[in-house]
Amino acid sequence: MSEHNEAANSATTPDTGRSAFRPESVAAVPLATIAEALGISAPEGSHGRGVTGITLNSRAVEAGDLYMALPGASRHGADFVPQAVAAGAVAVVTDDAGARQLALAGEQPVPVLIVQQPRTAVGHLASLIYRSQPVEDGYPSLFGVTGTNGKTTTTYFINSLLRALGMNPGLIGTIEIVAGGDPIPSLLTTPESTDVHALLALMRERGLEAASMEVSSHAISYHRVDGVMFNVAGFTNLTQDHLDLHGSMEEYFKTKAELFTASRARHAVVTVDDEWGRKLADVADIPVTTLSAKEGSSGADWQVAATTARGLGSGFELRHTDGRSLRVHTGLPGDFNVANAALATVMVLASGVDEKTLQAALDAHDPFTVAVPGRMQLVSTEPASVVDFAHNPDALARALEAVRSPEEGSRVIVVFGATGQRDQGKRPTMGAIAARLADIVIVSDDDPHDEDAASIRSDVLQGAYAARDAEHLGCEIVESFPRDAAIRLAVDMATSKDTILIAGRGHEVWQEVKGVNLALDDRVELRAALTSKGFSVSTDQRIES
Repeated sequence: MSEHNEAANSATTPDTGRSAFRPESVAAVPLATIAEALGISAPEGSHGRGVTGITLNSRAVEAGDLYMALPGASRHGADFVPQAVAAGAVAVVTDDAGARQLALAGEQPVPVLIVQQPRTAVGHLASLIYRSQPVEDGYPSLFGVTGTNGKTTTTYFINSLLRALGMNPGLIGTIEIVAGGDPIPSLLTTPESTDVHALLALMRERGLEAASMEVSSHAISYHRVDGVMFNVAGFTNLTQDHLDLHGSMEEYFKTKAELFTASRARHAVVTVDDEWGRKLADVADIPVTTLSAKEGSSGADWQVAATTARGLGSGFELRHTDGRSLRVHTGLPGDFNVANAALATVMVLASGVDEKTLQAALDAHDPFTVAVPGRMQLVSTEPASVVDFAHNPDALARALEAVRSPEEGSRVIVVFGATGQRDQGKRPTMGAIAARLADIVIVSDDDPHDEDAASIRSDVLQGAYAARDAEHLGCEIVESFPRDAAIRLAVDMATSKDTILIAGRGHEVWQEVKGVNLALDDRVELRAALTSKGFSVSTDQRIES
């Protein structure tokens, strides 16, 4: 986790070459102060040196930077110290192995600070250098959302509600980064900690009052949110995903639970509709507000009730155990979007917003009927055609249930696959879910990465065929690739009464195959296929991105 991870999410402003993530002005931090923060003595040559930035990527170094030379999967960051120094790095932090490597290379022109575990120091140093959340000064209220599914939509909902309240919020997430300027496309759910702290400082510099951030389990494991304090941390759910990283659901849960500790957050809002949410509410060591989106359940502080269909979406009430209530509406389909809207509402309420003010904003602006690219994104209505990011078993099941039409004779046609070099155990499970909940199952490619695409499809198909045969299901199962051909096949097979769900990739515009990024946007392909068949394409901007 050194050079290459951060390079994936770095961005520069085209006019200056500066990082688009950094604030305009940073007061220099003495190198001696940085050494003190690391618990070591300032090395020779430190006097008079000041640091104004920090990076793990030698290609992103700017004048005045501290370069973190960390061990990576194939190369050590120490290999790139000459490039970093040439670009303006004023000092290097590395481990014993990196220091030995630099010593063999000869005397270094900048001070080298040596610590045992430099990776764990990055976030805290970034916080110190950028003064991203100074206790003595105002900074944006920060909302962090974690869980397996719903993180992106919930952060968009939070931001939309904050705007309805008259604020100018920032956003850090899977789709884009918004820090008071033009949106920056994002390649990681949560950027590297050096970028996170720089972004928070940039938001403060630009006068943003609040921000929401997706916090993935990878971000916690890889220290991307180290040194960040969230005003409110929210939990959506926990279902099978990322077990290639965590090994078990218990370890996956433990990683998520780290966000709900006093060193990372001040208040928690936890959805308790699964066993993991209930467990999290019990073990969190910060004040917890509980939420249930399942009507008829009991025990949560806030409860979804009186849900009614309103167009594609739902109207509902949020009722507190003390008798308080809020009226809420979302224009996005699916029970899971009711849950997302409920969580966003309670998280903003937990930040200290007055209930009457919040209700007025909900009534006047309808903030949860908002564009969330690639999340239940409606492309046409006849046939109903939806693109969604559902890429794990629970999300796929929820999406398929949400798009099922009550109209007689309507069928659900799903196109999906599985990501290569990821949790292989979920592939047959997803195939079985599709066989149970769809009428026509078209198994295609997601992002194969370096894995054989045919092998991935075979794993998914095995689960689909097994469920169909064992449970005597009436679905049709088809293998079709490449993915654009599968999307055209789905449209060819559809009537105006049917529903087409293109699942798994959502907002993504590239498909990685054997190290090559191929241009592929499910929304573009679906629109083109529908248009070629004479179907109308939706222009409803409430749902479209």
